[in-house]
Amino acid sequence: MKKAKGFIGGITENLPSAVVVFLVALPLCLGIALASGAPPLSGVIAGIVGGLVIGFLSNSHISVSGPAAGLAAIVLGAITELGSFQLFLCAGLIAGLIQLILGFVRAGSISNYFPTNVIEGMLAGIGVIIILKQIPHAIGYDQDFEGHQSLFDNGYNLGSISAYLSNLISSVQVGAIIITVVSLAILLAWDKIPALKKIKLLPGALVAVIFGIVLNSIFTATGSAFAIGSEHLVKLPVPQTAADFKNLIVLPDFAGFLNPKIWILGATIAIVASIETLLCIEASDRLDSRRRITDTNLELKAQGIGNLISAFIGGLPMTSVVVRSSANANSGATNKSSAIMHGLLLLICVLTIPFLLNLIPLATLAAVLLLVGYKLASFEKIKNFWRKGKYQFIPFIATIIAVVATDLLKGVGIGLAISIIYILQGNMKRAYYFSRKELEDADEVNLKLSEEVSFLNKAAIKKTLKNIRPGSHVTIDAKNTSYITTDVLEMIQDFANIRAKEEDIKVELLGFKTSYKDYENDQHSHVTIAHRRAI
Repeated sequence: MKKAKGFIGGITENLPSAVVVFLVALPLCLGIALASGAPPLSGVIAGIVGGLVIGFLSNSHISVSGPAAGLAAIVLGAITELGSFQLFLCAGLIAGLIQLILGFVRAGSISNYFPTNVIEGMLAGIGVIIILKQIPHAIGYDQDFEGHQSLFDNGYNLGSISAYLSNLISSVQVGAIIITVVSLAILLAWDKIPALKKIKLLPGALVAVIFGIVLNSIFTATGSAFAIGSEHLVKLPVPQTAADFKNLIVLPDFAGFLNPKIWILGATIAIVASIETLLCIEASDRLDSRRRITDTNLELKAQGIGNLISAFIGGLPMTSVVVRSSANANSGATNKSSAIMHGLLLLICVLTIPFLLNLIPLATLAAVLLLVGYKLASFEKIKNFWRKGKYQFIPFIATIIAVVATDLLKGVGIGLAISIIYILQGNMKRAYYFSRKELEDADEVNLKLSEEVSFLNKAAIKKTLKNIRPGSHVTIDAKNTSYITTDVLEMIQDFANIRAKEEDIKVELLGFKTSYKDYENDQHSHVTIAHRRAI
């Protein structure tokens, strides 16, 4: 494997991926701002800060931060309730401060408890969502923006789905489809043809964007019915005067710090943003071809500082974002210079050539994201987890379905719950080694207990003891066991002293101690079992 270059040495190597992330981030920043009921430029400001500030402070090599779709509903409700975007910015400052504190108290370690199959399921679920979200843009139906509306916004009923599909079909534009197909062909060719892959400084996404602009310009100049209207293009504010540039920055209304609702809102944003960030960091580390590990506590500090700066200059709250991080990884990013350069490109282009960016068809950007979505939710990945068995596959597929049907946090929560159920089942099965020999006059049953027997193992041992037939010879071996919970000790005692006598069961207990240290409450168990040979 090729050795990673330093930040400076990796600038040239990472410029193509920075361009791709910039092209992906630009419409997402604008769309999420619109979905949040905030000024359009607030999303772009967050994207710039996410690249320049968080990109510099974080030690994640792949992750890209920016405004998050998962926070859009919270932000929209808050701005509506407060009646002022300036007041809302105070909540952003509070959220940033709380995240900074979480980083210092080392709350980032929670990410170590996310199972791999759930993280991969989350990535695949997001891939499916990306595809579903981009299909309308790919065919010229741009009523909704990424992160704003779900296919099932009006509930899971055939009526709402039918109405959505009807609008989708009736809004098809041939010009948008042509540009999408051409863009996909360019992107696939750039990925598959060796001669084109060698052109490192000219990413396929940039070529696709240029072709999209040129094609639509030709359609428009010739008066073709294929011409795409302005509503299907990128929309950026175009400042004309010095006053327009000055008005790009919106400052917080610091009177909001006297409002208790804003403090509650800030804490809510901090918690949700931190969880989403930790999930995305885990996912980004898995997307990293070199499998480098991000310091999650440092990441929370970086996110906190980033959100403080973003809110102070009129930007939306941010998290690490899987869509941009995936595009970054899939474009060959090798270190964080890619994320930083994408922020720099956003800043330069928004200030200098917004009129040119406003010529980019959303259909071209949809083509870029369709490929990103497919790579996240590929059939090969699904088959790989299927081959690993049900304990890996079921939590994986359940997470995909839940993320698509609900949202990221609920989907991951459902996946974690299912994983925990399987973990508990596994623990119960590994509590002991069980063997039985059929004899002429009775069964010989051997139970060899594992090193630790907790309350999680009670159900399995109880079921085994219950199924022992009268007249059997039972050996329960605890010679290698250092800890047995009180519940299981009492159950074995009752079996040996009561049921065994009633049903003529011979019980042999080996290696049991007179008392066990109870690690659950740090007290000594008072249950004692005498060493007995045959009862």
